[in-house]
Amino acid sequence: MPLTSRTWFQRLAPYRTAEDGRAVFELLVTLVPFFALWAGIWGFVQAGHYWAIVGFLPAGALIVRLFIIQHDCGHQSMFSHRRANDWVGRFIGILTLTPYDHWKRGHALHHACSGNLDRRGIGDDIITMTVDEYMAASKWTRLKYRLYRHPIVMFGIGPAYVFFLYNRLPIGAMNQGVKPWASALLTNVGIALVYGAMIWAVGWKVFLLIQIPTVLVGASIGVWMFYVQHQFDETHWSRTGEWNREHAALRGSSYYALPGWAMWVTGHIGVHHVHHLSARIPFYQLPRILKAHPELKSIGHLTLWQSFKCVRLALWCENTKRMVSFRLAKAPV
Repeated sequence: MPLTSRTWFQRLAPYRTAEDGRAVFELLVTLVPFFALWAGIWGFVQAGHYWAIVGFLPAGALIVRLFIIQHDCGHQSMFSHRRANDWVGRFIGILTLTPYDHWKRGHALHHACSGNLDRRGIGDDIITMTVDEYMAASKWTRLKYRLYRHPIVMFGIGPAYVFFLYNRLPIGAMNQGVKPWASALLTNVGIALVYGAMIWAVGWKVFLLIQIPTVLVGASIGVWMFYVQHQFDETHWSRTGEWNREHAALRGSSYYALPGWAMWVTGHIGVHHVHHLSARIPFYQLPRILKAHPELKSIGHLTLWQSFKCVRLALWCENTKRMVSFRLAKAPV
C-alpha cells in the first residue's frame, strides 16, 4: 500500500539533522572552485586569451550551488547553529546579490502556501493563473500575463531584473516594515565593498566582463530550476478547504532527475518534492534519502527532456487538475 504524504514526512525525520563538518566541506568545495575559476579567467584574459571568458558558464553554475547553500541556511538546515546559518547565508547573499534575511522570509511563505490556489503570489511564487481566471480577465491583463510567461522574460529579463534591480531596492516589500530594506541595504553595502575591492584589483572593464555574465547565467539557471520544480504537467494545486501541506509538498513539487554532475551543481535541489515535504533536511542528505527510498523517484518524476516541454505550460486547469498551455486551454489573446 503506498505511503501517505504524512507518513513520508514522519519516515524522513532521521534525515533532518545538520552535520557541521559536512556543511563546511560543501561550502569549501563550492567557494574555493568559484574563486579559483574567477581568478583563472582573469589571469587568462590578462594574458590576452579572451576565449577564457567562456569560463563564466561554470562560474555561473557555481553561483547556483552557492545560492542553494544560502537557501539551506535560510531553512536553518545547513548548520546545526542558527548564527552559523544566518551569517554564512548573509555572506553568500553578497555573492548571489540576494538579501538573505528578506529572501528567507519570502521563501518561508512560499513553503507555507505552496500548492494553495487561494494563497498564490505570496512569497517568491511564480504567478500562475487558472484557465477560468485567464478567460475572464481583460485583454490588458491577458497580455501582461502572456509577456510575463514568455521564456525570454521568465528566464532572461526577469532574472536580470530580480537580481540586479529588485534585490537592491525591494519596492514591493514596503508594507513589511524596515526589515526588508535593512536586509537589502546591508547586502548592498557588502556588495559595494567586495565589488569595489575586485574592481580595484582587476579593473572595472575586466570585472564587468566576467562578473555580469556569471551572475546572469546563475540567475537564469536558478529561475529555471524553481520554475520546473513547480510548473510541470501533473503538479498539484487545490483550494484552501482541500489543501493539505504535506500532500501539496510531495505532489506539487517535482523530482527533477538530472545527470549526476548537474545534481551536484544544483545542490540536489531537484529532489524538490522531498525538500518541500521537509525543508529542514540539508541538501547533502537528499541523495542518501533517494538511495534508501528509491520509490520516491517515481513521484513527480521529470527528466531533462521532459522539463523543456514545461515551458509551454502557463495555466492551471481546475477541471482536469493539470497545467496546460494557452493553446490547449483555447485561451484568447
